[in-house]
Amino acid sequence: MLNFDWLANVSQESAKIIFLALFVLIGVLVLFIPNDYIFKGVEKSERHWWMNLKLWALTVLAVLFLTYYAF
Repeated sequence: MLNFDWLANVSQESAKIIFLALFVLIGVLVLFIPNDYIFKGVEKSERHWWMNLKLWALTVLAVLFLTYYAF
C-alpha cells in the first residue's frame, strides 16, 4: 500500500508551482531535441512546419500549463 500522508502538509500553491515548473522543464528539454532526429527518414524537401513534433509537444505542454495555472 502506498502511503501519501506526507503530502498532506504540501499546500495547493506549492503543488501548483511544482507542476508548472515541471511543465517548463519538460518544454526546455523538448527544445533540445535535434530536428534531424525528429524528421528522420523524411526528405528535406518534404519537411513542413506542421510535421515538427516539437511544436505539437510544446502546444500540448502550453495547454496543460495554462489549465493548471488557471485552476
